[in-house]
Amino acid sequence: MLTLSVLARLAAAGHEVHVVTVFTGSVATPTGFALACQTDKGLAPEVDYMALRRDEDAAALARLGVRGEHLGLLEAPHRGYDSPAALFAGRRAGDDVAGAVTEALAPRIAGADLVLAPQSVGDHVDHQVVTTVVAALADPDRTAWWRDTPYAVRHPDAPGAPEVAGTDVAVALDGVLDAKADAAAAYATQVGFQFGGPEHVAPVLADLARREGRRGGHGTPVEIHRAGGAARAVLGTLDS
Repeated sequence: MLTLSVLARLAAAGHEVHVVTVFTGSVATPTGFALACQTDKGLAPEVDYMALRRDEDAAALARLGVRGEHLGLLEAPHRGYDSPAALFAGRRAGDDVAGAVTEALAPRIAGADLVLAPQSVGDHVDHQVVTTVVAALADPDRTAWWRDTPYAVRHPDAPGAPEVAGTDVAVALDGVLDAKADAAAAYATQVGFQFGGPEHVAPVLADLARREGRRGGHGTPVEIHRAGGAARAVLGTLDS
């Protein structure tokens, strides 16, 4: 999940926030591992799983008061990654989706004052693609990289991708943890697998924020971003 708390803080501070979700495309008749990704969540084969996830994404962003856009590219299980292990074993030969991601993101990134992107903590291949593309396109000075959740819960010491540059900055979450949990809970097809059920979303996210605070020597719950100088300046205003 993306950096929901910081999105809420940016929107509340009057910034225009535009979230681009990259891998959102539907497949008419999924098979194999791609089909299992929905049936193991209790969804029938005829259900358009990605349409459900697009609706969940829209609901989450609406709860935060920010705009969203779906690019419609196919996620890894629909691009030939055929097992859970394959999702975390690096990009396979022949996966050329980075070209399409670059073409789609380049004009959107070009006009942004602040670019937020995943560090690829946890090594999910789709996150790796986005990280690599954003690192190649965006000005490092105005880019901030978030620690991918829930992977940061499972891998608290993971460093993220080597392309991620900058200095760590903490954004205090006072007053927005509930908003983060509420937005995260909108992803109904995911919270069972990722958090163990909707009732665990808020406590897991709160515990992560407290641990991130302790890890960085802060006394309050925070989100940690690795950011360039201009990006740190923007994020720094969120604590004022």
